[in-house]
Amino acid sequence: MPEAPLDPTERRGTDGHGHDIVDPLYVAIVTVSSSRDPDNDPGGDTAAKLVEEFDGRVTARELVRDNFAAIRATVDDLSRRDDVDCIVTTGGTGMTMDDVTPTACEGLFERDIPGFGELFRSISYDEIGHRAMASRAIAGVVSGTPVFCLPGSRAAVQTGMIELILPEAPHLAGLATRHRFD
Repeated sequence: MPEAPLDPTERRGTDGHGHDIVDPLYVAIVTVSSSRDPDNDPGGDTAAKLVEEFDGRVTARELVRDNFAAIRATVDDLSRRDDVDCIVTTGGTGMTMDDVTPTACEGLFERDIPGFGELFRSISYDEIGHRAMASRAIAGVVSGTPVFCLPGSRAAVQTGMIELILPEAPHLAGLATRHRFD
């Protein structure tokens, strides 16, 4: 049986540098794919495993087809939940016509986090070369919740989660919601 969510005020604090953080981090994972199912979701499974290894909690897992309205509604709904500090989407960030995750999410962003996409592509370039330029990985804040849109491959999810999201999301979630607690 999953643990009951802690009150948000109980999870707020500061790190060793005095930066706002949320700990443990509650993460919702959204797999965007028309070909995956709950039993075949390597990107989502990788994200969930890494959240737990970083002492966070996966509080929601959703599987959404490559559909603009469905992606947008799912991210919008999750961003308003008290048990979600951060949303990670996997899939739908490539160059095919049905890769609409970035377009669906960026319309919800109150603020962009442009450095995420830039850093993700830079790290990916070091790993896979020039093909990294085709990634449309992006991030922003929706209803005070950081949202990160990653490609769906296991390797891309691992790179994004380990190198960027998990080290920084507790701080970004703390900053994005500070106004609620000041």
